[in-house]
Amino acid sequence: MLRIAVCDDDREAAQAHREIAEQCVRQWGAQGEKTAVETCVYTSSDNLLYDIAEDHFFFDLILLDIEMPGYSGMELAARIRPCLPNVRIIFITSHMEYAIDAFELSVFRYVPKNDRDKRLPAAIRDAVRLILLEEGRTYTIQTGSRLERIPYKDILCIEREGKNASITSSGGISKVRKSLQQVYEELGAEEFIYIDRGCIVNLIHVMQVKDGMAVLKNGVSLPISRSHLQQVKEQINRYWGAHI
Repeated sequence: MLRIAVCDDDREAAQAHREIAEQCVRQWGAQGEKTAVETCVYTSSDNLLYDIAEDHFFFDLILLDIEMPGYSGMELAARIRPCLPNVRIIFITSHMEYAIDAFELSVFRYVPKNDRDKRLPAAIRDAVRLILLEEGRTYTIQTGSRLERIPYKDILCIEREGKNASITSSGGISKVRKSLQQVYEELGAEEFIYIDRGCIVNLIHVMQVKDGMAVLKNGVSLPISRSHLQQVKEQINRYWGAHI
């Protein structure tokens, strides 16, 4: 079940965004990816924040107007992120100057209102594709005393620690008594790539490559070895070119 929230103080615009979102998901289903969708429409940013922060509503994707009374879309996104760290947010606004701030909030896409009908469907389809790509896969750590499953989408990086591997995820750090190469082979997923002989990153969490560093969504920067740098850039471009 894909859960989408739409928030715009203009009720007519909110309904239009809802129809576009549901049509995109239906078209996705017609192409063979059967996905049920539930869409909630809000005309008050306060109400959406309450449902998420107090009633623990879960959403995969949120379409937000920026210029709203009460909490603006920018303020709302900042308050939502701690509650739903993996939610995809698409801003819909008529003010281009917000785009830089939207990037800093790790917003998935920015859509100008004057080009909404053309760009919003593409943004929603890309978000849905990425959400479905991340679902359902877990890495299992099993010892004599414990069984731990870590969703692929939560793994940020995996680093060599002596003869063992250390997995950093949104839930913390997990140790596994296996070599880094063994963990890499067990994952068997194209989003995990070596950036150094002792470090693997999840491309889903890479925001940018800058000054020889892979900058992750959580703000951590990991060094990319010179021998891997060009290959890392090519793998990132190839991965996102194929999936977005």
